[in-house]
Amino acid sequence: MTKTVECPTCKAPVTWDESFPDRPFCSPRCRLIDLGAWAAEEHVIPGDEHEQDVFSEDVPKQ
Repeated sequence: MTKTVECPTCKAPVTWDESFPDRPFCSPRCRLIDLGAWAAEEHVIPGDEHEQDVFSEDVPKQ
């Protein structure tokens, strides 16, 4: 049985097999739209503020 998922960008159905090489996206266009959203910081992965404070000392000050 082949799994079907939604394209994260346009919500179109995507079959999880070789017929959709850009999976989980339905097309190269949707893949690039998502990449642009990450580059523009529209998508973020929440971090731990404590870790940021601990590791910020490792970054040289300018």
